[in-house]
Amino acid sequence: MSSEKKRTWISAVVGVAVPVAYLAIVLSKVPGTDVSRIAYVGPMLTSIGVGIGAGIVLAVVTAMASPKDADRTDERDREINRRGEHVGFYVMSIVAIVPLALAMAKVEHFWIAHALYLAFVLAALASAAVKIDAYRRGW
Repeated sequence: MSSEKKRTWISAVVGVAVPVAYLAIVLSKVPGTDVSRIAYVGPMLTSIGVGIGAGIVLAVVTAMASPKDADRTDERDREINRRGEHVGFYVMSIVAIVPLALAMAKVEHFWIAHALYLAFVLAALASAAVKIDAYRRGW
């Protein structure tokens, strides 16, 4: 497995695990509570930091475990990465309409922030899914 493919899998796993944990913790407080009173900023920033940090640490550990693959990227890897990032950009562009509409409707900041967070998560997962599919099916 190439290092790019390993990084893609790491991105996908972290991109699912961290937001699910964050949303389970924060959204469990929503029922019966005024969302303006829920402290979500710190946990959201923490989850973003944990996601970035976990991705970096796992990529480094994986690269150290198989150093022969560390710098091997070819045209196929670059093209797969390009297509995945392209799809992620379009998903983000489309899904970002939701937080924009929520802001225009003057909805609580809690929901706007979570819609934007979800847009980033969906864009990252769409990008990773396209890359994984391209590696599986061939390019």
